[in-house]
Amino acid sequence: MSPRKANPMLTLPASLSRLFPLATAALVAAGLGGCSTLDSLASVGEAPKLSAISDATAQPGYRPASMPMPEVQAASYQPNSLFSSQAKGFFKDQRAHRIGDILTVMVTIDDSAKISNTTARSRDSESEGSVGGVLGSIFGGNVPLADVEASGAITTAGSLSDTGTGSVNRSEALTTQVAVVVTQVLPNGNLVIEGHQEVRVNFEIRDMIIAGVVRPEDVQSDNTIESSKIAEARISYGGRGQITQVQQPRYGQQVADAILPF
Repeated sequence: MSPRKANPMLTLPASLSRLFPLATAALVAAGLGGCSTLDSLASVGEAPKLSAISDATAQPGYRPASMPMPEVQAASYQPNSLFSSQAKGFFKDQRAHRIGDILTVMVTIDDSAKISNTTARSRDSESEGSVGGVLGSIFGGNVPLADVEASGAITTAGSLSDTGTGSVNRSEALTTQVAVVVTQVLPNGNLVIEGHQEVRVNFEIRDMIIAGVVRPEDVQSDNTIESSKIAEARISYGGRGQITQVQQPRYGQQVADAILPF
């Protein structure tokens, strides 16, 4: 039995076969966009609906948080006492001092710098020499070559100048509050803190990160600390999203700026 031959009418050219996946993807994207448009039209004149209250652990993509925790200590009771060692007593210091404790950082940055420098340097040099008398005494006034003159002279001159101007005018202002977690207690009692805060509005995320080392003595009675008292402070305030992407140059321009010598 001879093998079945493919119908030539059903065989697509190579160029069209390569375009078929792209066309399929375009149709799917258009369908999804159409669904989104229909949903927007259906909700015209209506207020946005609130999400239903549900179990967060049952949502897709849920991952349990993993944070540094202190060592578990067994509860114990003192003789003739109603309170255990794990109870928060009336006179116990409630400020953060253990791994996993939370404190609030009062971020206040108001810095300004203005620097202006101007430099100028210039140097001129000039020298002149005449060898006409020497050549005349050698050749006796009869120059053997037409291109050589007995009264020829040598003159050199040089000039060098350099001017530079630089200025810096910078100003930063930031005021906010961020809760951080104690991630480590150093042998001298200082606390290593780190906190990460994200706020999303529409399609833009404001991202802030704070990390550093603080002294327990600098933590206030309300469990807050000023950002100026954080040693090795690392404060990052930025964002990501559609607006941030528009403000950034394209990848081609960034590559060109990195490799072009001029």
